[in-house]
Amino acid sequence: LMQELNENHEGLYDIIYLPIDPKNRCNCGYAFINVVHPVIILSLYLEFNGKSWRNFNSEKICELTYGRLQGKDQLLKQLEGSGVMQQSDPAKKPLILDTVEPTPELLEKIREEFI
Repeated sequence: LMQELNENHEGLYDIIYLPIDPKNRCNCGYAFINVVHPVIILSLYLEFNGKSWRNFNSEKICELTYGRLQGKDQLLKQLEGSGVMQQSDPAKKPLILDTVEPTPELLEKIREEFI
């Protein structure tokens, strides 16, 4: 998932969590991704929504939707409360990434390209 995201969005998201089903050890079919600025949603939507994943052996189609919780702080609070951060296997935990705020030039480029 990150490989596909990073082709055009590396450094533009700070949390990614792909829940894994403990019984069959496959992903549950959804992920949580927190972008560092709302305008980035435009490019993610146009690149991925309604399309199949290239790196997964699945015919499932990606559908982007807004989450009930918005922002890194709210997501981290929810994840901490759910116990998912206490799992012993790091591969089953959300990735919290260090990112920097995108430059005004990058945000303007995305706006011009996608609006």
